[in-house]
Amino acid sequence: MTEVYITSSGVFLPNQPISNEEMEDYLGRINGKDSVAKARILKQNGIKSRYFAIDKNQQSTHSNAEMAAKAIEKALAKNTLSGKEVELLCTGTTQADLPIPGFASMVHAKLPFHRCEVASFQSVCASGMMALKSAFAQIKSNEKQNAICVGSEFASRLFKASRFEKQQIESLPFNAEFLRWMLSDGAGALILQNKKREKGVSLKIEWIDIKSHANEFPVCMFTGKTDNKNEDETTWLDYPSYEEASQAGAINLKQDTRLLDQVIKTGVAHYFDLIDQKKISTKQIDWLCCHYSSEIFKEPIKELMRKGGGEIADEKWFSNLSTKGNTGAASIFIMLEELMYSGKLKTGDKILCMVPESGRFVTSFMQLTVEGSAEGEAKSYPLRKIEAPELIVEKTETSEWLIRQLAQIWIDFETELLKVPIITKIHEGKISLEDYKLLLKDLRQQVIDGSQWISRAASNIDIELFELRSAFIKHTATEHKDYQMLERNFVALGEELSTIQSGEKNIGSVALSSFMFQQASKANPIDLLGAMFIIEGIGKRLAAYWGEMIKDQLNLKESQVSFFTYHGVADENHFHNLEEALNHPAMNMEIAKKIAKTAKTTARLYKMQLEELGSY
Repeated sequence: MTEVYITSSGVFLPNQPISNEEMEDYLGRINGKDSVAKARILKQNGIKSRYFAIDKNQQSTHSNAEMAAKAIEKALAKNTLSGKEVELLCTGTTQADLPIPGFASMVHAKLPFHRCEVASFQSVCASGMMALKSAFAQIKSNEKQNAICVGSEFASRLFKASRFEKQQIESLPFNAEFLRWMLSDGAGALILQNKKREKGVSLKIEWIDIKSHANEFPVCMFTGKTDNKNEDETTWLDYPSYEEASQAGAINLKQDTRLLDQVIKTGVAHYFDLIDQKKISTKQIDWLCCHYSSEIFKEPIKELMRKGGGEIADEKWFSNLSTKGNTGAASIFIMLEELMYSGKLKTGDKILCMVPESGRFVTSFMQLTVEGSAEGEAKSYPLRKIEAPELIVEKTETSEWLIRQLAQIWIDFETELLKVPIITKIHEGKISLEDYKLLLKDLRQQVIDGSQWISRAASNIDIELFELRSAFIKHTATEHKDYQMLERNFVALGEELSTIQSGEKNIGSVALSSFMFQQASKANPIDLLGAMFIIEGIGKRLAAYWGEMIKDQLNLKESQVSFFTYHGVADENHFHNLEEALNHPAMNMEIAKKIAKTAKTTARLYKMQLEELGSY
């Protein structure tokens, strides 16, 4: 069994915060009348602002799956894990966008992930905890190395005034009116891994405990029936038509508020069971993240804890209900995200999470231990202005055309590079030592081919083009030294030389090398000057910059990053050789067009090589 850590989190709250006074402008006034119960319900629940994924015309601005995907993207942006490395996606929600298929499949489709396992959990507030428990168990048992869990809710669209007006009712029954002012929209995501992050805060999951009490209580929060009295009553799918089900109010989301006291008592009873099992020690708890739908429930929970001798001091309670609203399955994710990056956590702190659910009474708890500290959070690095490496050539109509083409190819290339996961990690201060080793390992397999395709190209250039042949030959010697320096860097990181020497090309490296050898085998392959422009441009403009950022983030020595840092100076000289070749008298528009095309092709394939790190 391995340890499981929450290594980053992300939240997406749609549009702008909505005050209590604005709520009816978004949800609409039923039959044009202000709600009578609104003020009393809002006064009790203590929510001051919340978020809706609908506008004032009651039109959806996002889907539930889209909100979940955006929360996941924000969590990934704070992590060294890339989307294509994700092994498991677990989702929790009360109501997905579609009844079929599963919510996890819909969320997966909106993400730049590779194939992964998915699991959809549909309940109410506890569905987020169910998703967490599933991911936790798989990583704990070494079935998976990582997972992403997301809780997402889109409740506001269930409460549009137009829905109720179609039912031809003067006013809403209280069991439906109540929830209209209680629920809001949003999504939160957590990344779980079998190792803690190298910098910043990680939350080790000690245990998760979930209990259903459906055998003891009737339905409390529900949709699909007109009431919760008769277990065998007609459901919304049993009506002759969907329209009749809707007009009967069977599709309204409702809550039997008379049962809510039992939810509190059941949750606290579960809490004391965990104390009896020695899972919880109240003296050790530093933070309590308790999901409750209304501030009015906080005091009864505290009172029951106090009576049983399990009180947790008020200053240890953490909630953002008043500012983020009640987001159901997403609430505990949104709460943890705020606490995780608040700067309040210290190494060793214990966090107890409590999530009761009123659907048909589910109670859930999770205990976390803080490892690492906010001081170690990754720092990001500024993005430089994108500019093409300068080429100094004699001004002719052909050369000026070629310079313009190469400059635009470079700008497009560098712009796309900034979207590549490994480059994003470098700029955002999130590259790990393992990432860097993989980068060296994969680059070596392509770099070692460099001197070979350049030598082949030189041998296929006619003697009449001696100066061009000379430029290729000079370049061969330096490329030969490059891969040796790369190998020394890898060994300086504590790795075996045989590991990098026995490596294989990734998919992108295979494509790049194959193209280079194919071009080099042709007669007079002058177009490879375009490839040299891209590869030497990386060295002149980017390699040293990347090397310094990697060195700084990972606290490495010069001997461990010299392959990158040395290129800033060395490739300046290489560029002079390239400039001499481009100034050759034999240069004409036909050759210039071939050089530009080869430059563009090389740029695409080099980007592919970096995108496919680890793909063999």
